[in-house]
Amino acid sequence: MSICRCGRWILLWGILCSSGIVWADAPAVSPLTLKPVPVFGAVALKKPLLLLEAPGRGARIWFVVEQAGRVLRLEQTGTAVKRTVFVDLRRRVESGPNEAGLLGMALAPGFAQSGRVYLSYTRKGTKTASLVSVLSRFTSRDGGRSLDPASEQVLLQVAQPYSNHNGGHVLFGPDGYLYFGLGDGGSAGDPKGHGQNRQTLLGSLLRLDVSGDGVYQIPPDNPFVNKSGLPEIYAYGLRNPWRWSFDRQTGDLWLADVGQNAWEEVNVITRGGNYGWNLREGAHCYSGDCRRAGLIEPVAEYSHDDGCSITGGYVYRSKKIPDLTGVYLFGDFCSGKIWGLFGRGPQYTRRLLWEGKLNIAAFAEDREGEVYIVDLGGKVFQLSR
Repeated sequence: MSICRCGRWILLWGILCSSGIVWADAPAVSPLTLKPVPVFGAVALKKPLLLLEAPGRGARIWFVVEQAGRVLRLEQTGTAVKRTVFVDLRRRVESGPNEAGLLGMALAPGFAQSGRVYLSYTRKGTKTASLVSVLSRFTSRDGGRSLDPASEQVLLQVAQPYSNHNGGHVLFGPDGYLYFGLGDGGSAGDPKGHGQNRQTLLGSLLRLDVSGDGVYQIPPDNPFVNKSGLPEIYAYGLRNPWRWSFDRQTGDLWLADVGQNAWEEVNVITRGGNYGWNLREGAHCYSGDCRRAGLIEPVAEYSHDDGCSITGGYVYRSKKIPDLTGVYLFGDFCSGKIWGLFGRGPQYTRRLLWEGKLNIAAFAEDREGEVYIVDLGGKVFQLSR
């Protein structure tokens, strides 16, 4: 696959054309601007990485994942918020390295009935591994008020040769399967070549059937079942996937992949897709045979002039900000910028919507589809106009 380079920016607009994928940057000054509004009042949070709202039509229940290994339960009634500890795993979780810790949480479909919760975290490694990524199932035995630490059933463990690029996000798709993302194993430049190796789970997005009582089963339509590649893999060629989501209207899977030293990228994931790392960083050559056929281009990218670590968000499908309907929202951890991707594939326009001083660890979506920002500094904000 050849790469068509259209140069740097031409006046205020930049266009990259490659294999039919086209995107452009709109001027930074836009009539559509966002205003993050603080929520949860004075509730103290310590290095929050993720926010989830429990489904249902009753009281609003939120779960906040803290990097050190704790999950908080917030019961919201109007402006009043009651905070309790949902589960504390700090003795099991290794959160010393910057990218380690309790990294992901997903409520099972039918959580209200089953009480099942899936957590992703790193634990201390062995002589041959810096860390171990763990995917476990836990059960609430009191109607969702707390999670029993003794109920842990380890489903999958993956050795991490280095301390960074652990990925760790987990999310159920509209198909009922659990998606679990792992980085390339760390260091810099993928020295062990995991991104392009389908015989390792590292550098991949996994798709697992966890509906039974055992560890997991392989969905029969996973792309490498009975083929060359591990059957858990759904997509590969990823460096460090940090947050992804499904468009609640179309089911499309939008994934942000953190870059090396120059480019951050947004991908729309397809079954069996190869997203290029470490042959490419974004749509740009990084090493080796970067023009080989079959590498899938990102739908958007930005250079390190605009930030240094992408955080994936959501396609907006709610009602309070109608101008954002169908727009993919994402941000950067370092610069605090938030952008929207406007238009339809294969052509998108990236528009700067807000620029602040937050370290955006995650975005969140409530049951109505409104979007929130999780700041590693300890605050949560709702996006507003």
